[in-house]
Amino acid sequence: MDARDDRPAILPSRSQPFIAAAVACGLAAMATWYVLAGGLAGSLVHHDAPPEGAPPGFTVNVNTAGATELAQLPGLGPATARRIVEHRRARGPFTSLESLLDVPGIGPATLAQMRPHLRPVAAAR
Repeated sequence: MDARDDRPAILPSRSQPFIAAAVACGLAAMATWYVLAGGLAGSLVHHDAPPEGAPPGFTVNVNTAGATELAQLPGLGPATARRIVEHRRARGPFTSLESLLDVPGIGPATLAQMRPHLRPVAAAR
């Protein structure tokens, strides 16, 4: 005989089927949740991007924002943000968001990326 046969079982043999059933129920519940949560859809959640159609997390007034604030806008870097501030100092406040196209380095695609984060420019009185 083996020396291990003398030790008592960790789980009594009569409770093992109940524990196996509980584990099976737990696994079935997790699998059901996974399927119902869209786990088989094949797409992952992208945590760095906001959900489609969500409002932007911040907005900026292009006539009062500094270069640091402007550099946070999508499609802009520090150099372009400085050009916006310099353009504003030299020529005065922007009269519309489309007037940002006059700043070197900003084209229609960049303006389209920035637009959801820009507050509307108030009309001059």
